[in-house]
Amino acid sequence: MLGPSGWRPVLAKKIKTLRSFADVFSIDRKALAKLGVLNPILNVDTKLFIDPLLLDESEHREMNTHAVRSYKTHFRRLVSLLAGSKYQGDLAWRTADRLLTFPEVKGTCLGYGRGIAGSSWGPEVRARVLRAAKEAVDLGISDPDLFMVIALLEDGVGPDLISDMTTNIILPELAAFTHRICKILKVKRQKFILRNGIETAVPVNPIVGNGSLPVILVPLDVLRDLPIATSWDDVGQAAAKNAELRDRVNRLIGAIWEAEVRKRERATFRKHAYSSRDAFDTMLEVIHDVPKVPYDVREDPEGHLAWIRLRQTIALAHPLPLKLARKPTIEEVHQVVKLIVEHFRTLVEDKGLWKELWSSTRPRPEKSAQRIFFAVADAYCAANDLEISPEADAGSGPVDFKVSGSYRSRVLVEVKLSTNKKVIHGYEVQLETYKKAESTVRATYLLIDVGQMGNKYKRITALRAAALKKGEPASEIALVDGKRQESASKRGSE
Repeated sequence: MLGPSGWRPVLAKKIKTLRSFADVFSIDRKALAKLGVLNPILNVDTKLFIDPLLLDESEHREMNTHAVRSYKTHFRRLVSLLAGSKYQGDLAWRTADRLLTFPEVKGTCLGYGRGIAGSSWGPEVRARVLRAAKEAVDLGISDPDLFMVIALLEDGVGPDLISDMTTNIILPELAAFTHRICKILKVKRQKFILRNGIETAVPVNPIVGNGSLPVILVPLDVLRDLPIATSWDDVGQAAAKNAELRDRVNRLIGAIWEAEVRKRERATFRKHAYSSRDAFDTMLEVIHDVPKVPYDVREDPEGHLAWIRLRQTIALAHPLPLKLARKPTIEEVHQVVKLIVEHFRTLVEDKGLWKELWSSTRPRPEKSAQRIFFAVADAYCAANDLEISPEADAGSGPVDFKVSGSYRSRVLVEVKLSTNKKVIHGYEVQLETYKKAESTVRATYLLIDVGQMGNKYKRITALRAAALKKGEPASEIALVDGKRQESASKRGSE
């Protein structure tokens, strides 16, 4: 199968089902929420990250006391080693390098990964961070949070690495938290030996890893969609709101709240930040001035959690009877998928599902819409025990319906928001791929109107008409009105 933009290769990591911790262990989701615990999807990473600057704000003692102590002790030792290092590669430097070596952490189900394994710090990143930390220490900086400034200024230190670093350091506290929560919920646990010989009793992940992977639960109040130390927008806003701090930043570093300037002048910020102790201290103060607010799981602005909730409830709340022969043809599968697409339209336009496409007055990202459709399709296929199952790329792309595990006969649904600037290009790519696929693929281009439509729908329908006129195959187009709706009471009062 070809893999141009918008169509993922067959070998891409696929999501075949959604199974959350609450599902697998028969726990009430509300009970988890009340305890302040993330309900992780056990076979797909949730793109949330542990932010070290939120630890001391947590309501959980494992975090606000024990994890904070572990984190600060780790970096105070690292700072002390760098202060004593005479040259790169000496004993103190090598010991510091070992303290900055963070292997993969398996079990939290967080991050950017396409599975649940996590990421790791490579030697190049470690060397860059150590050199930067040595610069800061030589200026006289001893605050353990100096590494958060480094993360903001150095390329290659993204949110996944910050989260992975923090997870490694506070792993015993996360294990203790998991053990306590599971004891309250009466969840079966198993002994695991974590890194550095840490022994704990936590649940086993039955979905992936063949029983070899633990489940490590994480408090909601230490999670953000981007850690403070990698979020220039948050840092810039903090500096802009504090007049005295803004003046100091302007004098020593520059106007870091101006997004376009930041894109062009990151290297300049770095140079100024390391120019003096006063400048580096100013960056530390800016980071500390960012409001310590975890990800809003109730509003879920990025749609990280909405799809798992829908997968659990939608088919029961709004049943859709579906039937399919034991050995269906591609046309029969296509008819079922079209019924699911049409039902999705009804759910969005008439049953309030449009709300899941929005966070307040802003549309959620397109990836969230794609995952919501996948969750809806998966729920209805499972509820009707069909011989087809949807799959989706763990990143984004088409939802892919297969028959009996074969890719020879496939039905694809590509989900796009009207706000996407490449709506027309995406349909053109589908046309070209469709031609080469001959009779083995059927496809629907599902366009959800959340505003900024312009003439996009008109142009893709014209592309389809032109292809059909030439006798060429063309993806069907389904348009769904996903715009925000006023309440019935408001409409009635006008």
